[in-house]
Amino acid sequence: MADLEGAIQELWQHRAEIPAGDHAALETVAQAIDLLDTGKARVAEIDAATGAVTVRTWLKEAILLLFKLSSMETTEVGAFEYHDKIPLKKDYAAAGVRVVPGASARWGSFLDRGVVLMPSYVNIGARVGANTMVDTWATVGSCAQIGANVHLSGGVGIGGVLEPPNAVPVIVGDDCLVGSRTVITQGARVGDGSILGEGTLLNPGIPVIDAESGEEVSRGVIPPNCLVMRAERKRQFAGGEFFLPCALIVRRLEPGDRDHLNEVLRESGVSVS
Repeated sequence: MADLEGAIQELWQHRAEIPAGDHAALETVAQAIDLLDTGKARVAEIDAATGAVTVRTWLKEAILLLFKLSSMETTEVGAFEYHDKIPLKKDYAAAGVRVVPGASARWGSFLDRGVVLMPSYVNIGARVGANTMVDTWATVGSCAQIGANVHLSGGVGIGGVLEPPNAVPVIVGDDCLVGSRTVITQGARVGDGSILGEGTLLNPGIPVIDAESGEEVSRGVIPPNCLVMRAERKRQFAGGEFFLPCALIVRRLEPGDRDHLNEVLRESGVSVS
């Protein structure tokens, strides 16, 4: 893999000189994309010791090179026709993945065993963990990292972060529930076990506030095991008072809370569907 990384970096440095369709370059890039597609490599992950995000820039460079080197092709799937540079994933049965008609995932994305795709979309470079459901009309953008046992509810928008290559993608931890129409973009993070109520907005500019103390916990990062809902806070501008969105932590979840989750959600006034 180290040799492949070096080869991709060399191609990236000379990308302006490489013509579209260069066969040798495309073969090298395809090796990197295959690593992503099979889950043998991933664009980003969190260092368990430090909590910092490690981004493998060379893999993002490989994706960008793929777009440059590939040509448009027409693909027919049953009654549907597609015209694109990147083919769709294949062999779902062997991978242990359920894909409902209307769903699609690009080659170079990874779907772990037990993943369920309702009519939805997973882009190149993204990784979806084991037993996660991507519900109807949800999207998982390029390079987003979604954990295991997650439910992305209907219409959830997980933004893609492809450029610049060193930019941190969106990361959603294991055992999370993301409510309908929630939008998470620009490298925002959701910690393991957290639940986001419907319509929550999260990006690095959105303050995350603890309802108990009123203090700002972070910008764009939800800590683990938090129950969160969309809220607004008042700001004074020259033109008057306006209400800007924030993410409000209304409860710190205890291990037993998941045994009676519907009751916890009702008590907290949080809706996820």
